[in-house]
Amino acid sequence: MGKIFKVAVRDYIETVNTKTFLISLLMTPVLIGVIIYISRMQEKGEGPQPPRHVAAVNVPDELAADLDSAFSRYNESHPQGLIILEQHGKGENEGREALLDRLREDVRSGRLEAFCVLDDDILEGKGGLHFYTRKVSEFEFGRTVRDLFSEAVVNFRFIKNGLSPKLVNELSRRVPLEVVDLSAKKEKKADGFAIFIVPFFFMFLMFFGIFGISGNLLMSVIEEKSSRVIEVLLTSVSPFRLMAGKILGQCAVGLTLVAIYGTASYITASLRGMSNLLNPVMMIYFILYFLPGFLLFSSLIAAIGSACNSLKESQNLMQPLMMVVLVPIMLWFKMVQHPEGTLAVVLSFIPPMTPMVMILRLAARPDLPLFQIIASFLLLLLSVPAFMWAAAKIFRTGILMYGKPPGVREILRWLRSD
Repeated sequence: MGKIFKVAVRDYIETVNTKTFLISLLMTPVLIGVIIYISRMQEKGEGPQPPRHVAAVNVPDELAADLDSAFSRYNESHPQGLIILEQHGKGENEGREALLDRLREDVRSGRLEAFCVLDDDILEGKGGLHFYTRKVSEFEFGRTVRDLFSEAVVNFRFIKNGLSPKLVNELSRRVPLEVVDLSAKKEKKADGFAIFIVPFFFMFLMFFGIFGISGNLLMSVIEEKSSRVIEVLLTSVSPFRLMAGKILGQCAVGLTLVAIYGTASYITASLRGMSNLLNPVMMIYFILYFLPGFLLFSSLIAAIGSACNSLKESQNLMQPLMMVVLVPIMLWFKMVQHPEGTLAVVLSFIPPMTPMVMILRLAARPDLPLFQIIASFLLLLLSVPAFMWAAAKIFRTGILMYGKPPGVREILRWLRSD
């Protein structure tokens, strides 16, 4: 046990006492902050933008005034992003096809942002709108133009049928909804932001703490193997103790990062009056699932590193593991909405996914059935020795193997060997 501890301390110090570790420690929250800042800047707008010109073709006479009014109201409320409407077709000598060809060239040259062609029966609710642009990826702009045309058409229909658009809007205004959370003994008003972002935060922290730090273990094993340092270490410690020490050392690194980021997140939430979002009970659950989850994943990664001679060779073996890790991330939105659904429950009992799925479910629904929490945790605990045993057999053989990387059949043969 003493040798395992010495290896763990050595690996921990070598990892945290590097510029790369300190830079990554600082850069991760900085990058997250920059992404959030840019997203908010895009929502608010990045200062005054040049006016965008949009042409309209085949506008019914009775709709022309309403359409101009809709665009005018929009421009009054959005002075930094004006959309200028040009109505074509009336009083112009060129034919329809010649007009459309000219507008196409105007869009391609950049004079126009887009042009729209209205169907003849659009006011009767049968026709539609045809939107021509060379920037089809700008969905927000296209949706804004469509909404303005829809507003004018709908208002015309109201007036035609003797209804006041203003009165209709007042009468059809949605009823305000306040959600009250009864999952705890003391009821409280639910925060829509917290419902989705807090579970994702805990899952991302679990992902980063387990898989992000385990990557250091992969690089460390491959580097020491390729430089033959591993052979020197094996003269004084057994392969299993060496692997166990490295895993424990990286586990300590993961706990360090989780503690730093967790504390920083709590302080930030407290300063913004949102400390209630980070429940201390959730942090206990997080640690309980993090430790066995890290041991399980790092065992697999240590085995992969021992069987490869370079990071490039390890990519083929890492792909299946990466796919497993990405499943909860891809399905997180659905599982947050249905934490007790069949999909979430099944994934909770697949050991490689258990830590991330369970912390996501618990953050979304703290009152999960107790037997599911206990059963998933016990399954995870029982899986760790099995995974470590298999990893140790691969590590023992692969750490001294050089040359062509082993295939799946050869690795399975290592597992069956005594």
